[in-house]
Amino acid sequence: MAHPLQIIGMIAHRPVSEIHPPSGPSFDPDYIARFAQAHEASGFDRILVAWSGTSPDSLLVAQHAAASTQRIGLMVAHRPGFIAPTLAARQFATFDHLSGGRAGIHIISGGSDADQQRDGDYLSHAERYARTDEYVGLLKKVWTSREAFDHEGRYYRFTNARSDIHPVQQPHLPVFFGGSSDDAIAFAGKHADIYAFWGETLDQARETIGKVRAAAVAAGRDPDGIRFSLSFRPVLAHTEEAAWDRARAILARVYEVRGVTAGATPGTSAKPQSVGSQRLLDAAKGGAVRDKRLWTEVAAAVGAGANTTALVGTPEQVAESLLEYRGLGVDTFLIRGFDPLEDAVDFGRGLIPALRSLDRAPNRAAA
Repeated sequence: MAHPLQIIGMIAHRPVSEIHPPSGPSFDPDYIARFAQAHEASGFDRILVAWSGTSPDSLLVAQHAAASTQRIGLMVAHRPGFIAPTLAARQFATFDHLSGGRAGIHIISGGSDADQQRDGDYLSHAERYARTDEYVGLLKKVWTSREAFDHEGRYYRFTNARSDIHPVQQPHLPVFFGGSSDDAIAFAGKHADIYAFWGETLDQARETIGKVRAAAVAAGRDPDGIRFSLSFRPVLAHTEEAAWDRARAILARVYEVRGVTAGATPGTSAKPQSVGSQRLLDAAKGGAVRDKRLWTEVAAAVGAGANTTALVGTPEQVAESLLEYRGLGVDTFLIRGFDPLEDAVDFGRGLIPALRSLDRAPNRAAA
């Protein structure tokens, strides 16, 4: 049985994207509020607040967004290892109360050694996942336990740990998780409520979903219990030709912003550490356009350091492409544009209504 369709957006603390260099103040609370409100008005179910080794605190940004909205859920990126899991559990439980049960946590173990080291984390990739395994297990235990407990593990030791506050959502906040390495897949199978990955080809996505479900079985979980979230950058226009014209203009602007000649590969040629990035680059090697309208050129141009594959076409065409992934078992889509605020508004006019309408169609419901 298919899970209900969920649509996630993403907000930032200032205007910025691959085609827009950072502008204005380095931290703009008014922009955060307007950005969150635009997503709520456009019919998104949830918004992601990202994390990096230089960004403002994601939980505080999310709290401001929650205070500026009424309904929309929050998906707050969080990296284990920088605060104790007992404290993190209380912080997120508190946020769940302050937001009226709208909190979600997106666990990121860290795909870049350099970014982790900005905050003093020098563990290896494998060690980070081992720590994350212990950390998330403790988060869930604090959220669900009503009695004090002791813990002595590889990375954490506690005596008489307990919390006076527990999440509004029971048994705990939804746990999103992203990562494509073997360690990440094993973790997702054990802990994730929603496994999030970047916009791959249909064949790649089918493979990823199969691996995560197999990992869930290995962890003793029902493989149908885990949900899947896929991220794309829709490029829309009223006609398919106009959408591809816009895509070409976006690519030209990417090269302009990065100060390189069109067709060149900006930045370092070193292989990215992130396996998710490697998979997007593998998709790009197969052609600029995959599966009819999966556009890979921006991902190739920027080294696939984030979710940079796009779906290009009219709102109805892109909605149809998204539903092909829905048929593979994806029930959540994270969509964000290259013109972030403006595209969030535009998605609410065409793409989101088209996607929900097609998903509710009788032939779709019977599938």
